[in-house]
Amino acid sequence: MSETPQRLLIIDDDEMFCHVMQRAMSRRGFEVMVAHDAEQALAHARQSPPEIATLDLKLEQSSGLKLLPELLELAPACRVVVLTGYSSIATAVEAIKLGAANYLCKPADADEILAALEHQDGNPDAEVADNPPSINRVTWEHIQKVLQEHDGNISATARALGMHRRTLQRKLQKHPVRR
Repeated sequence: MSETPQRLLIIDDDEMFCHVMQRAMSRRGFEVMVAHDAEQALAHARQSPPEIATLDLKLEQSSGLKLLPELLELAPACRVVVLTGYSSIATAVEAIKLGAANYLCKPADADEILAALEHQDGNPDAEVADNPPSINRVTWEHIQKVLQEHDGNISATARALGMHRRTLQRKLQKHPVRR
């Protein structure tokens, strides 16, 4: 007797990523649902609560951090991996505090996501970097932390950082600085 496949919800506004991930996870035996925004994700979760989910940190119209608690309220047993191309320590910590099972930097493939979902405990053997992050990386991390504290409000964040709003917008449009 075959067991029913686990329901996986992929929440990402990148349609190509969703298509590739949907195919990869379907081949691995998952029942895959796709949502490109918070509304679609919550509708899927109400109709058929997922056991696992991937959640993009930066959705077109909202933040994955805002969606995470709502998703877990509808599907409390769901294990969520937050994916992002804009990683920072502040958002990683917040994602875990809000209930994410793990946090991965993009690009991440299906095997990495599954490994992150299966990894339930911390790893005391995790590699510790020999060199500290660059000053540009520290600046990026600080901006992300202050932005998070101001619920994504760019004007309030610029005021808190003592910089012009347009300068902050330019900095935020750039990709994260390498460590």
